[in-house]
Amino acid sequence: MQLLTGLFDSLLGLCLLWLAWRALASPNLFKAVVLFVAFGLLMSLAWVRLDAPDVALAEAAIGAGLTGALLLAALARLDSTNAAEPADLSSAKTHLSPQSLPWLPFSALLLVTLGLGYTVTTLPTEFIGLSSEVSTQLANSGVANPVTAVLLNFRGYDTLLEMTVLLIALLGVWSLGGIAKHHDPFPGTVLDTLSRLLTPVLILVAAYLLWVGSHAPGGAFQAGSILGAAGVLLLLSGWQLQTKMSALLARLILLAGPVAFISMAAVTLIFEGQLLEYPPAQAGVLILLLETVATLSIGATLAALFLGGHPWKNNEEST
Repeated sequence: MQLLTGLFDSLLGLCLLWLAWRALASPNLFKAVVLFVAFGLLMSLAWVRLDAPDVALAEAAIGAGLTGALLLAALARLDSTNAAEPADLSSAKTHLSPQSLPWLPFSALLLVTLGLGYTVTTLPTEFIGLSSEVSTQLANSGVANPVTAVLLNFRGYDTLLEMTVLLIALLGVWSLGGIAKHHDPFPGTVLDTLSRLLTPVLILVAAYLLWVGSHAPGGAFQAGSILGAAGVLLLLSGWQLQTKMSALLARLILLAGPVAFISMAAVTLIFEGQLLEYPPAQAGVLILLLETVATLSIGATLAALFLGGHPWKNNEEST
């Protein structure tokens, strides 16, 4: 049994290296995106093999799913831009030949592989880490899942910074200008039926991952990514913001996550003397409240990133 497990892990590692190389070296961008998605799915399996189901859920939902959708959306816009304004590649051909170009990502991948191999082989045989300290303080964290305790309590500012990075990325996309291109409001029977059936299921799955995150793998980012996937499905089926009131609500949801974290940090700093240091008696309720707001904000941000342009610019200009 141990031999089969070792062979499986070795094959999984080799497949990851091969997919990474093929994704970097492929001249076809669509094929590269598909290979990237396949790499993300296998990477989630690798995280499961490493006993990290929380990371595996995030990798499958965000790394492979929504990131793949974002890359495909960017590729579609890139293709439409190139079709409208053909690029002059004559100058590029003088600097990089087709024969030498594939070796550039291979060289970078080889250096990263060698660096990771050296790091793994030089790790100490006995490494204590912080797992014992986390287990000792877990009773005071308000949750039973150590990953949630670290991300929302012991190092809650990490999650605050991650949500801030997502919001800044969205603002960067909007700052590039342009209006989001909405899809056909009549997408067809298959897509319309699929969106009607899957959207409620995705919302229920997101709610379950949010609730179960206190004692099992799950949490705000996993639930938010599933909620974002539901938003992507709605956008593909032609759904869009209709009124200024819905645009205002969307803005509030996008800001709710970071604002809730900053407000909680300020309150705990005033009453507890430390940023995001919750009172043990109320820690569970406060973490659930923060995760609920963060889930909505993350889902809205990811869906807005997929949309690409300013979602309500048309409505504002028409008024």
